[in-house]
Amino acid sequence: MDDNAPIISGIPAAARTVDAVGVHNARTGADQEWTAEDLALAEGRDPTPANLRRAQRELDELGPAAIEKTVP
Repeated sequence: MDDNAPIISGIPAAARTVDAVGVHNARTGADQEWTAEDLALAEGRDPTPANLRRAQRELDELGPAAIEKTVP
C-alpha cells in the first residue's frame, strides 16, 4: 500500500488495512489485547504497583475506551 495515497473517508493510507476482498478497514489502538502495564506505559507512567492498579481499574471500568483515549 502506498503511504502517499490520498486519505479515504478520513483514514490515512498508513492506517488502512486490506482484507481478502480488497475492503479497507481502519485499525485502532484497542484492536489488540492490552494489559495494565501496556496502558500505564502508553500513558507515560512507570509500571509501579500503584500505577498498574490504576490502569487495571481503567481497563475494567472503561474497556476499549481506556485505550482509545490514550492510543487512538
